[in-house]
Parts: sequence; structure tokens; C-alpha cells
Amino acid sequence: MPTTEGWWPLVFGRLSYDALPFYSAIATGAASLVVVGAIAVVTLLTWLGRWGWLWREWLTSLDHKKIGIMYVVIAMVMLSRAVVEGSLMRAQQAVAFDNPGYLEPEHFAQLFSTHGSIMVFFMAMPFLTGIINFALPLQLGARDVSFPLLNSISLWLTAGGAGLMMVSLVIGKFSTGGWSGYPPYTDATFNPGVGPDYWIFAVTLGSLASTMTGINVAVTIYKKRCGGMNPFRMPLFCWTSLCTAILMIFALPPLTVATGFLALDRYIGTHFFTNDGGGNMMNFANLFWLFGHPEVYILILPAFGVYSQVISNFSSKILYGYDSLIIATMCIAVLSFTVWVHHFFTMGQSADLNAVFGIATMTIGIPTGVKIFDWILTMAWGRVRFTVPMLYALAFMVLFTIGGLTGILLANPAVDFQVHNSVFLVAHFHNMLIPGLLYGMIAAYTYWFPKAFGFRLDEWWGRVAFGCWVTGFCLAFLPLYPLGLMGMPRRTQEFFEADYLPFTIVAGIGALFLLAALASLVVQLVVSIRRREDLAVPGGDPWNGRTLEWGIPCPAPEYNFAVLPIVDARDAFHAAKEKGTAYPDHRIYSDIELPKNSMTGVVFGLSLAAAAFGLVWYIWWLAALGVLAAVGAIVARSFVLDTMRVIPADKIRRQDQAWLALVRTLPRSDRETETTSENRGLAEAAAA
Repeated sequence: MPTTEGWWPLVFGRLSYDALPFYSAIATGAASLVVVGAIAVVTLLTWLGRWGWLWREWLTSLDHKKIGIMYVVIAMVMLSRAVVEGSLMRAQQAVAFDNPGYLEPEHFAQLFSTHGSIMVFFMAMPFLTGIINFALPLQLGARDVSFPLLNSISLWLTAGGAGLMMVSLVIGKFSTGGWSGYPPYTDATFNPGVGPDYWIFAVTLGSLASTMTGINVAVTIYKKRCGGMNPFRMPLFCWTSLCTAILMIFALPPLTVATGFLALDRYIGTHFFTNDGGGNMMNFANLFWLFGHPEVYILILPAFGVYSQVISNFSSKILYGYDSLIIATMCIAVLSFTVWVHHFFTMGQSADLNAVFGIATMTIGIPTGVKIFDWILTMAWGRVRFTVPMLYALAFMVLFTIGGLTGILLANPAVDFQVHNSVFLVAHFHNMLIPGLLYGMIAAYTYWFPKAFGFRLDEWWGRVAFGCWVTGFCLAFLPLYPLGLMGMPRRTQEFFEADYLPFTIVAGIGALFLLAALASLVVQLVVSIRRREDLAVPGGDPWNGRTLEWGIPCPAPEYNFAVLPIVDARDAFHAAKEKGTAYPDHRIYSDIELPKNSMTGVVFGLSLAAAAFGLVWYIWWLAALGVLAAVGAIVARSFVLDTMRVIPADKIRRQDQAWLALVRTLPRSDRETETTSENRGLAEAAAA
């Protein structure tokens, strides 16, 4: 019989009591919160008897709308953790003048690594993927994406990666190598612990999911457009989603290769990224930023599409410069692959090479500027309504322009050499992603929420959240520009220069506003659910919409469109309202085929997550079992022949005619009543 020392590694690998987060009161509290929260959710679902409902209606669903909503839920959960971690870092720096503060250096390094990794890979990517999943087929006049099962697999791979990030908070320590995971900080010699392994496998699962999503979105746009919708009748959001999908397809594989090679270096002793054995750490930097800079535009292009929809919609005006916006979007997508070397201007390459990439970086500002001017001209002479989504769009245009100008400064290699490792870079990066990505996703969440759930979000709390997000961003990050010019290094746990202190205190106050913004979003959702009868918009058109998704009920039926639309204009629903054909009396109905639920995605994604956990802790039997279960799920699915279900035409006719009858009884809302309880989802035709 084996001794404890003999059988423990066989069963639990290197997992031991030391893996529990007792090295810090903050870590212990955070881990306890995660565990208690998980237990509370499980207990609540059990008490309500909702496990079966959750499994049937959500977890195994192949409905693109539900998958999109689940992506957004993941993003919101991860946003909550990342905002708290970012606030802890800002608070640490606010008290860190000649003072070790309350965070140990290693814990601080873990926080900036988890914060960055979560915000990019498990907040931003799921958020934009969820919004695209939800809105894109509706805007195309389609019933679903091209590959519903692949969509589910992508979701659950993302959920598995996010789960690994959450588990790392409870068991073991995370990487201290930052969100980019550079060796040697993440190689086995420098850091033999589990942290880099958590990062590698979480990011790998997320990158595989995003690659699949890119393929799915691109094929959906190519193949699923409704009759009459040629590419130049697509809404701008569809165009930005297409360019984003193409970037995903070509930019994510270098990241997957980089994390795979790094794993081989750590697990079997290869030398891809070590200085001995023929390796080169710059290979990792090149692979990572071949992904990393297109990733910036993967994050921002969907938000550009959202802003295009929001600004046109709430200006009651056709989008100015539609063709130029498309060309600008495609230029940004192409140029994004030509600028990655600006991320290592300071790493020793020649001045000539730096000049080439500096010029390319400055060039990418031109199509972005075209977009800003087009949005401004869309609002010009329009009837602008200052709803919550429009407020985010306006704040974006001001703050993002500031961030873009600082990007032009950083595109100069001489300037970049001075401030690259300072908090100036932190300010610039957040200046692009918070007003650009985060404001855009919150605007999209607010804009399309009624289409998902049948009622609007509370306007007042939405404005409170908006005010806190903007105030918090300005206070937390704009002071970092002068701090960077003064020489404050980034990733600093403690500093000894008194001149930094006023700015770090202001940034700490800004972090409090960001926490308040996050709390306001939660309160807004709770208040909206309680007021859902007053906020209900069953007519389907609460915002005087211009695109196809506003011509169906709120919430959208599972089949999206009772009859697939045929369009003859760019803003198809607006044109139909003007012609009086938006709600026709007579339609010809037919049976609709939709994919049946499948547990394949759940099993595949969570099995690979379990395998990754086994690899992190050297629990080899769990790793092998997880891989076998994932392969088994795909093999088992290949034997399933009955994958579709039919909704009879008569059922569709009854539902559609009942909705049309309801629409005829609803009062019409105008711009004055749009944000009041009088808005029941039947809007007047827009002016232009």
C-alpha cells in the first residue's frame, strides 16, 4: 500500500494545503466571497427547483440570443472582479508614498496580471461576442447563426477559461507576468508555480473560442443575409462585426501558438522562448503582439458599430458617410496587422524599423478620424435625443479623441522611449478601452436590453451609472498622463517621490467612482426588473428604431422573424414605417426549423477546463479524463442525426397575429415620451 507521500501526488498532483489563499487577508476574503457566492447560487437554484429549467432553457440552448445573453452575463461577472482589482491597485498607490501599503509586492503583481487578463480576455471578448451573437442575426434578417453548435462550444470554452480565472482566486496564486505573459517572467525557471499555467490555459481556451466565433460570424454574414440585403444595405454594426470576425480568424492563432509553445517550454523543457537551447524571448513578443495589436481593434470595432447605430438612431437621421465608414473600418482592420512592433520600440531594433512602424501607427489614426467626423455630421441638423446610449456615445467621442491623440504621441519612437514603462502608457491604454470598448458595450447593453427581455432599463439609474463611469474614468486615469511625464513607472507597488502623491490620491478617488458605477449598474438592473410592467415595450420598437430587429416583438421570439424579411433600403425598418408597411395585416407563414438543444458544448467546454485544471496542478488522470470526455462529446454528437425541430406554421401564425393585434392597440410614443412609462414600444416614424 502506498504511503501518503506516494499516493497523494498520484491523486492530487502538486495540490496541497499551501494552495489555499491564506497568504493575505484580502486574498482570503476574495476567495471566500467567490466560494460563498457559488454556494449561494447553487442553494438558490436548488431551493427554487430551477436546475431543470436552467439546463433546458439556457445552458444547452443553441438559440443565438440566449448564447449572446450568457456571454454578457460572463462578461458582467468578470467585469465586477476586474473593477474591484483595479480599484485595489489604485487605492494601494494612493497610500504608497514611502509606505508599503496593504498589498504585498507579489500580491500587487498578481492583481495587475489578473486585472489585465480578465478585462481583455474574459470581460471585453465575451461582452462584444455576446452583443454580436445577440444583435447580428436580427439585423441581418436571419433566424440564427450559420453554426449554432459551434456557437455553443465557443461559449463554453470561454466559460471554462473564465472559470479557471475564478478558481485561481481560490486555489493557488496567479501569474505575476502581466496580461501579456512575457517570458522570462512566465518561464519555469523564473516562476515554477501554478500562476503562469493558469494564465496559459485560461487564455488558450479563450483564444480557441474566439477563433471559432470569428469563423461563425463571418460565414453568417456571408450566407445568412435576408432577401434584398446586399452588403451595402447592411447596418454598420454588421460591417464592423465582419471586420472583427476576420481579425479574430487571423489574429487569434498567433496567440494560441504562443501560449502552446510557452506551455511546452514549461512542461517538457523545450526552448522556444528561453535564452539557452536556441530559444529567443523576442519570438514570444512577436507572436503575442501579432495578436495583441489586432486585438485592440477586435475590441474597438464592434463598439464603433454600436456607436454608429446609436448615433444614427438617436439623431433621427440616416448615418452620414456610410460608405466612408465602411472603407475606414476595412482600413483599420488591414492596418492593425502592420503596427505590432510599436509595442517594443524600446527593445533594441533599428531606428529605421522603428520609423516604419511609427509611421504605420500614425496612419491608422486617419480612418479613425474619418469615423469621428462622420458621427459628428450625423448629429448635425439632427433631432438628437439624449438617452443613456447616446450619452455614452457622446462621452466616447470626446474621451476617445484624447486617447487617440496620446496614441499619436506614443507612435513617435523617441517619445515612446521616454514614457513606455511609465503610467503614461497605462493612461493611454485605458483611455482607448474604457471610453471605446466599455462605454460602447454598456450602450449596446442598454440599447438592445428591451429586445432581449421585453422591458427597458431604468433611465434614471442608467444616467447615474453613466455619470459615475465618466467621472471615475477621468479621475482615475487622466492624472496618470502627468504622472507618466514626471517619470512614475507603471506596475509600481510603492514609490518615494512626493510629487506623485496628489495625482495618486485623485486616481484613488476615481477608483471609488468606478466602484459606484459598477454598483449603479447592479441597482439599475434590480430596479428595472421590479418595474418591468411599467417599462414593458411589447410593441418591439422602444427607440424609434431604423433596423430590422425593431420590427419584431420584445422580447424577440425564438425564431426571430415569423416571415423572413425582404428589404429594399439601407435602414429597412425605418423605410417600412415611412411607407406604412412595417406591420402588415397579411403574411404567408410556413413551418420553421430550429436546432434542438445540445449538451455537447457544455460537456466539451467544461471537460477541457477540467483537463486544464489537471494540467495546472499535475493531476494527470484528471487531464487525461477531461480530454477523453471532450473528444467523447464530439464523437457522440456525430452519431446524433435528429438535430432539428419544427415549429408549425399555424403556431407561428397565431403568435404573430396576436402580436400584430396588440400593436394596433398600443399608443404611439414620440421623443418626449420615449423614456417614460408611456413608451410601449410603438414609435412614430423617424424624421430622416
